[in-house]
Amino acid sequence: MPSETLWEIAKAEVEKRGSSENEGDGAEIGEKSVFFIGSKNGGKTTIILRCLDRDEPPKPTLALEYTYGRRTKGHNIPKDIAHFWELGGGTSLLDLISIPITSDTLRYFYFFRTFSIVLVLDLSKPNDLWPTMENLLQATKLNIDKVIMKLGKKNSKAASEMRQKMWSNMQKDHPDRELLDPFPIPLVIIGSKYDIFQDFDSEKRKVICKTLRFVAHYYGASLMFTSKSEALLLKIRGVINQLAFGINKSKSICVDQNKPLFITAGLDSLSQIGPPPLPDNDIGKLHARSPMELWKKVYEKLFPPKSINTLKDVKDPAKDPQYAESEVDEMRIQKDQELEQYKRSSSKSWKQIELDS
Repeated sequence: MPSETLWEIAKAEVEKRGSSENEGDGAEIGEKSVFFIGSKNGGKTTIILRCLDRDEPPKPTLALEYTYGRRTKGHNIPKDIAHFWELGGGTSLLDLISIPITSDTLRYFYFFRTFSIVLVLDLSKPNDLWPTMENLLQATKLNIDKVIMKLGKKNSKAASEMRQKMWSNMQKDHPDRELLDPFPIPLVIIGSKYDIFQDFDSEKRKVICKTLRFVAHYYGASLMFTSKSEALLLKIRGVINQLAFGINKSKSICVDQNKPLFITAGLDSLSQIGPPPLPDNDIGKLHARSPMELWKKVYEKLFPPKSINTLKDVKDPAKDPQYAESEVDEMRIQKDQELEQYKRSSSKSWKQIELDS
């Protein structure tokens, strides 16, 4: 009887096929998942449809939606499958993040690196950018950490090695290695609506670009901007295809704030990014416990977050015309009327009891 567990046997089999993951030649397991989160109406659905070559108008994502795509590798070879999850509502539906992030998906990721996060941020709304980014990344990381902790109780070695894989995008001799905190699984940050952003004041663009570069570098993430431009969409499609199908990773880089940023994970540095864009005498007045908190305070000094109730814009799916079904809707109206009638009769009964007593 062999002493190895099923997962140890699977891991040994993958390692025997060669280190295709490190070389990025795409010869990996043929099933991956990409989880899109980000700003409400930020363009997540548009990016997914473009990657899947679907010529259809995007519809608002009300909660958590799923779709998939396939790619043919060759004759008589099973097709690669990509699972696309999309969280709607911006930051209003954080509880749904736990649905795609499970013990099974992350355990599979441990052996095959098959799960990625894509954070899409609306560059045209800079005041919403930091709270959207912070809330979504914190909630996602919390769910991942919980799953890894749960896996660690069963297999501490697997959990430990999974955490080590966070550093796969960072060179061992990178000067910033000790100052960063890589995201638990591959992360890509996409700034959308660049066509609007490029008309912003130069100083505002500088602050947004430097801040997003710092956040992406700190988390070991890739960063890129996009818009409705076909050229930019093609570059984003290439990045998503790399996550979804293991196609060769791009090594190109653009850090010019006057152009759409495109920085692959591990290619930026704190020395290139520079300090937070604030005069030295003003930075000294800010009290921060970490570099991330310092950048947050500097960013929110120029772009204070709006105080809004994120839940007030969430539509009731039962009233959305795109989900209309006449028989179901008629039954719903009937049940609502019966409920109102029950409430009225109950109210009269309680009032009668109070009078009698």
